[in-house]
Amino acid sequence: MTEVLSKYLPEYSVQPCFELIKTHHVHLKIVNERLTRHGDYRKDAQGFHLITVNASLNKYRFLMTLIHEIAHLVAFEKYGRNIKPHGDEWKLTFQRMMVPFIRPEIFPSQLLPLLARHFRNPKASSDTDATLSLALKQFDPLNDKNYIFEIPYGSTFRIHNGKIFKKVALRLKRYECLEISSGRIYLFNPNAEVELLPN
Repeated sequence: MTEVLSKYLPEYSVQPCFELIKTHHVHLKIVNERLTRHGDYRKDAQGFHLITVNASLNKYRFLMTLIHEIAHLVAFEKYGRNIKPHGDEWKLTFQRMMVPFIRPEIFPSQLLPLLARHFRNPKASSDTDATLSLALKQFDPLNDKNYIFEIPYGSTFRIHNGKIFKKVALRLKRYECLEISSGRIYLFNPNAEVELLPN
């Protein structure tokens, strides 16, 4: 198992992650990319703890996702099944479980202050923290996507489901974009990845 984990995790996080997997009897499945989520946790009918994590994640995002999902398991076992999935109990559990990993042997130094800030009040997805998401993105393999914040106003772009939009305006922290086919306005986070289309 440590051999498999070493392909996906930073070197000094492999052993502690393996210990967490063993201690909590996790059945870990590394799966092909899903656009809607980085990972998930569920307990099956036989009582097994099943965690899936996307294989396409860079090693730092993979580590955060794995701990995020194990924190669901630990929070449910400690506080009961009636807690909110990303409520206070989960946040506290996730913070406590991540602290031992937020150190320079595991994460690059430029990520450490961003992680420290993020884990003061972790969100359901690290993607909603645009600054951290952009910083993590630099460790992804190169692709042909752009971020919404990078493309000029008035340009058109396509999202993963094929819908086409035009970037219109900035509203507080998110961008107003016009869906071409319906004429409706949608809001996008600045770190949304899109395919820029020729005008």
